[in-house]
Amino acid sequence: MYWAARRAIAPALRYSQSTYEDILKQYVNGDTRWIDIGCGHSILPHWRAEQEKQLVKNCKVVAGIDYDLDSLKAHSTISWKLRGDITKLPFRNHSFDLVTANMVVEHLESPHVQFQEIRRILKPEGIFLFHTPNAFGYGVFMARLAPEWLKKKLIYLLEGRQEQDVFETYYRANTEKKITELAQTSGFDVLKIEMLATDAIFAKVPPLFIPELFWIRMLMTKPFRSLRTNVIAVLQNNRYRFREDVPAIKIGQRN
Repeated sequence: MYWAARRAIAPALRYSQSTYEDILKQYVNGDTRWIDIGCGHSILPHWRAEQEKQLVKNCKVVAGIDYDLDSLKAHSTISWKLRGDITKLPFRNHSFDLVTANMVVEHLESPHVQFQEIRRILKPEGIFLFHTPNAFGYGVFMARLAPEWLKKKLIYLLEGRQEQDVFETYYRANTEKKITELAQTSGFDVLKIEMLATDAIFAKVPPLFIPELFWIRMLMTKPFRSLRTNVIAVLQNNRYRFREDVPAIKIGQRN
């Protein structure tokens, strides 16, 4: 029922994870040294497991880091996995060509510090690509209104995520303006910021997805760009800004 309604009401709608995957492919090749920040169980949605394996296979080096040990243990695509804190990444300066974060930036408590740390491990002109909710999106608005006990039950009902996979959110780097400000103060150039509408939150609830799809269709028009639900940003490490990098963290010996 949902897919029929989607085709009728918002035929141009595309799932934001599909757009993220397409952009990610542009930065992956046989010479890429890539780390996925907050890698969790997977880089892409679970139904894109084969495509994820192919992406990883095409890279020179792929690493994943997450603070949640159970998530790391469940991650089957990346072989080089580390438990660690994004605020102090255990890698030398300029270790990677590509840093990605898929639905992670909303969990950053100190994004300015963490963006600087991500820039530190990126090579000059390296890419930081991330996909995150828009703080002005209706999904974030509803999540902020819901009490914590209800929020976790709704996430399980609508997304199938267990309570242990639900982490605290801050939304401190989750608007186009804030991302641009953080990029400028952290030594990044903004190559692209895409504001996206994505599939209905209530896709599994037939009475509710009809009005939601009409709202999503309105979000897809230019006047409502700032209220779209998702953001994909592509930032590039500017080699000419902030020439004095912060010192390398010595706990990571592999380069």
